This record gives sequence, C-alpha cells and structure tokens, in this order.
Amino acid sequence: MIENILLLALALFSASIALSLYRVIRGPSMPDRAIALDTIGVNLLSAIAIVSIVLKTKAYLEAILILGILAFIGTIAFTKYIERGVIVERKSND
Repeated sequence: MIENILLLALALFSASIALSLYRVIRGPSMPDRAIALDTIGVNLLSAIAIVSIVLKTKAYLEAILILGILAFIGTIAFTKYIERGVIVERKSND
C-alpha cells in the first residue's frame, strides 16, 4: 500500500517537473522562468527523496543536500541577472 502511494507521488512529481519545464521554455516573462526553475529544483529533490525511500537506502541523501544548495545558488544568480543584468558586479577605478 505504501509502495503504491510512493510510486503515485513519484509520478505526480514527474508530471509537475514536466509542466514546470514547459513554463521555463514558454514562460511569458523572465521572473516566471526563474520561479519555474526553482520549482523544478524543489520537485527534483522531493522525487529523489521518494526514490530513496522506495529503495530503502540513505545513499541519495547527500545528493539531495548538494542539489538543494546548487538549486538555491542557481535561483539567486538567475534572479540577480534578471534584476541587474550582471551576476557579479565589478568596481571600476575611475
């Protein structure tokens, strides 16, 4: 019973990732695309956690942590780029 529920949740997270990917490609604006990328990251972390539960292993927990950190940094960098046009500002000596 629990296995079936976990597999259903995995299928729903996969569908959510596919819909968010569509929003990244066809998004009406850049902030919508940034939110969709963040949503993909969160859903991917959840899907990996479900796979870890189904396989009864702790091997994927480190991958979840690393992907979470990378998704957060990527979202911050992308939103900074949208807001300012540059990610890293350099000071000029005028």
